[in-house]
Amino acid sequence: MLFSFVFMARVASCSTLRRCAIGLVAALGVVPVTHVRAQDEVRALWVVRTTLTSPAAIAAMVGDARTSGFNTLLVQIRGRADAYYASGLEPRPLALAAQPAFDPLATTIARAHEAGLQVHAWINVNLVAGVNELPSAPDHVIYRHPEWLMVPRALAESLADVDPRSPEYLGRLTRYVRAQPAELEGLYLSPMTSGAVEYTSSVVRDIVTRYDVDGVHFDYVRYPTDEFDYSREALDAFRRSVMADLTPGEKRRDEGRLAEAPLFYTQTFPERWRAFRTARLTALMARLRQTVKAVKPSALVSAAVGPDLAEAATRRLQDWREWIEGDLIDVVCLMAYTTDGAAFASQVAAARQTAGRHPLWAGIGAYRLSSEQIVENVRTARRLGVAGIILFSYDSLTGPSRAPDYLAQLGLWK
Repeated sequence: MLFSFVFMARVASCSTLRRCAIGLVAALGVVPVTHVRAQDEVRALWVVRTTLTSPAAIAAMVGDARTSGFNTLLVQIRGRADAYYASGLEPRPLALAAQPAFDPLATTIARAHEAGLQVHAWINVNLVAGVNELPSAPDHVIYRHPEWLMVPRALAESLADVDPRSPEYLGRLTRYVRAQPAELEGLYLSPMTSGAVEYTSSVVRDIVTRYDVDGVHFDYVRYPTDEFDYSREALDAFRRSVMADLTPGEKRRDEGRLAEAPLFYTQTFPERWRAFRTARLTALMARLRQTVKAVKPSALVSAAVGPDLAEAATRRLQDWREWIEGDLIDVVCLMAYTTDGAAFASQVAAARQTAGRHPLWAGIGAYRLSSEQIVENVRTARRLGVAGIILFSYDSLTGPSRAPDYLAQLGLWK
């Protein structure tokens, strides 16, 4: 095949797998290798909420970013349905309890804008609670509306007769997630539940209405795995969708089956069930964009997405190609956290092709890379013509394990 001949020719002339991957992409014409002007390049940091706990920490962070040549900050103001800003909708985290007048987001915006940096509000959407230490605030959403939480298939039938308001319901969900720490990060709100969608939208509206953010960055717009959401309302919604296409006789036939087996339709129509859940997540993304743009049309809407489009769509039901084609996001933020240089080049190149006319910001997992690997990934992303680069994360690059001024010493933008 032609692909094989081109590949072998390139391998012979490439000194590294990384250069080979980049050269192959260019040779095949899959994506044009262009260069973004230095003044237009986004040089961003993901800033985790642990840095937003005092005015001094924020001042140091902004100073470090500016000194090190960054121009954009993605600050995590909603990590687990908590508020690192002044909110009347979600509880203030314990880390800020001793500073009732301190507003981390307002402080960050004032400091950053003064220094010439842009600020994007980083919002974790569906992930609302860790399970090793449940939220302490009694008015947290998981306690007020446990019925909005995603349910795994393994618990669907046994939870069908449990009152969501009972301690048993939340307890069983928590124990299930806690038993799988390698795969599950916590409790998620469901995009299948209308109340949860309205609630999340109201949180976003509150932020963009009251703060002069330059953009809103959405994270965790996905399912934990494709084994979720089998919550009561989600199953009811799918049942109504299927029954709309059935004859009266078929509906009567299925009533008895559904009473005995709540998962009957999901098992009978597995592909339709998958598409239904994916569509609901896409609808949530559309709703969030609409919420932002209705209040602040100039704000950039970005989303953190899985590096493998197929895996994201099949395993997380996150079809970010559809988000791009539907103009639901302005910027694609690729979480290319691999430690393998050739894999990083391949992921970024593939995402560039998928993104098309939409800007792509390459997310680099700097927390798990050496300084040499960080620099090389930045160079690779630039050669592939991305519009921006984001390092995850500021906190990991300035922590106790790093030398003083480590971020500046990387010399990323030379």
